[in-house]
Amino acid sequence: MTETNRPAAAPADDEPDLLRDQFKQLLRYRRLIGAGVGIGLLGGVYLGISTADTYVATADVVLRAPTDDPFNPSLAPDKAINIGSERQVALSSSTAGQAAKQLGIADKDFAALRGGLQVTNPPQTMVLRFTYTSASPKEAAKRANAMTAAYLLKRQEALDATRDKMVKGYEDQRDPVAKQLDDTARQANNLPAGTARDAALSSKTDLQSKVNALNGNIAKLAALDMTPGRVTSPATPPAAPDGPGIPMSLALGAAVGLALGLLAAWVRLVFDPAPRSEGDVARALRAPVLGSLPRDKTGGGPLLAAGEADPRLAEEYRSVAFRLAYDSRFADRRRLLVVAPRGSSETAAAVAVNLAASFAETGKDVLLIEADLRTPVLASQLPTDAGGRPRWSQPGGAGTGGEADWPDGRQLVVDAGESGSFDLIPGERVRNVPRALTSPRATRLISEADSPNSTVVVLAPPVLSYADALALVDRVDGVLVVCDPRAVHRSDLSRIRELIGGAGGTVLGAVLHTPVVTEKRGGRGTSKKAGETAGPATGPGPAPDPQPLTRQPAGPGPQITGDGGDTVALRTVRTGRR
Repeated sequence: MTETNRPAAAPADDEPDLLRDQFKQLLRYRRLIGAGVGIGLLGGVYLGISTADTYVATADVVLRAPTDDPFNPSLAPDKAINIGSERQVALSSSTAGQAAKQLGIADKDFAALRGGLQVTNPPQTMVLRFTYTSASPKEAAKRANAMTAAYLLKRQEALDATRDKMVKGYEDQRDPVAKQLDDTARQANNLPAGTARDAALSSKTDLQSKVNALNGNIAKLAALDMTPGRVTSPATPPAAPDGPGIPMSLALGAAVGLALGLLAAWVRLVFDPAPRSEGDVARALRAPVLGSLPRDKTGGGPLLAAGEADPRLAEEYRSVAFRLAYDSRFADRRRLLVVAPRGSSETAAAVAVNLAASFAETGKDVLLIEADLRTPVLASQLPTDAGGRPRWSQPGGAGTGGEADWPDGRQLVVDAGESGSFDLIPGERVRNVPRALTSPRATRLISEADSPNSTVVVLAPPVLSYADALALVDRVDGVLVVCDPRAVHRSDLSRIRELIGGAGGTVLGAVLHTPVVTEKRGGRGTSKKAGETAGPATGPGPAPDPQPLTRQPAGPGPQITGDGGDTVALRTVRTGRR
């Protein structure tokens, strides 16, 4: 149980608890997660069907650089071959055209022939891997081998063309020098011995050296091993399709879809301004969550939970009252202000009424003050009588100008069934609400909680809609916030805390509830079939006709029709629009 007998501090951020809480909150978006799984399953079905008749054949080719000594360890093939360029050549249209000639493929199928080929290079190797995908295993192997052969042929042709060009260049340099050498040799043979003959022989020697060097280069090129590469692993027809199969595709699609769904739910959760959990509410208000009202399946929930067939709601109210009673901040003054953030305050009214009943059940003298002077409804919806026990301050008299002031001394007694009874100061529509709430008479009423064994519960309009609640905070101190976490933003809760703290009050805690299914109540002036839904059940015979509670103009004292001697226990009165 949450300890509330000391001032509430900001909850500590426990990282594992926050992560667990966030993961639980992801399950709130089941539709997003389900949509992600559904999309993943559809993708898995498509993958399984599209790859059911897909076969892949692979052939490996090791590239070689031209060399005159293949066993020379100083030769680095990766320096002589650009593997990236070779991969582009293997994927080129010229290679595909050569393979199309070998396979006898028409021009209209040329694009499909190129589209089925993939060429990759395993890291740190001089290997090109030809991978061909086709609907037939034999066709895949045939086309992979054809592409490999076409590439090697094209590479061989390129190497031969390079060598022939270099040889021709050396020959073009050698032929003039050889002709000049023949002429010089002839001249040297015809000259007599002497200086001229020696010069001719020296020139002949130089020319002979040049011719020999050029012949050596041509011979070296002719001796090169021009093998472009070799096939180390020819393609063979695959025995099974390349796809993962329907079961594996479905499993893979479900896993990917679940991940996408969780990601979408997480993004939705991050950008959701509403509190995601009770921990978010507690962190925004810096106060504990004192209770969470159970979901009402009957469409509205009872205003007074005492005597209901389902005791969960009444027990939850008793639990909230118990936690408040053991909070030292409330026990010191016993003044409680019940408010909603904004919008309708019907649930806040139900909380105020039932907390008053719970405190009355513990033997306290409870006064419920309806400080909602804009839409007062409690007197018309609770079974009350005029009461003959003037235990509270009785400020009477009419206001100036013939207008009744609030509070005008009217005091009603509400029968809470087995919980006992409590007093109600009903609200009245007034011309100047702030003046009525801050009047000395209202202050004197609220101060009745200073009496021994007394408790005052004040119901105010929504704190973010009107400033009425803030006008009462310094007189009440302890504030209970009643909210639907899905209908309020975290920023609203933080603003409520700041406003109440700035006004000199303290947020004691929060009571959470689910969205209310509103119903139209029977009327503002009468309770909804009070004689049929509530009444004593002692003895046979028809129940007496109910006496409706009718408000009279304010005067020296309360005037209510009926004998006023009996109270009527309310069993089922539905909440409605306020």
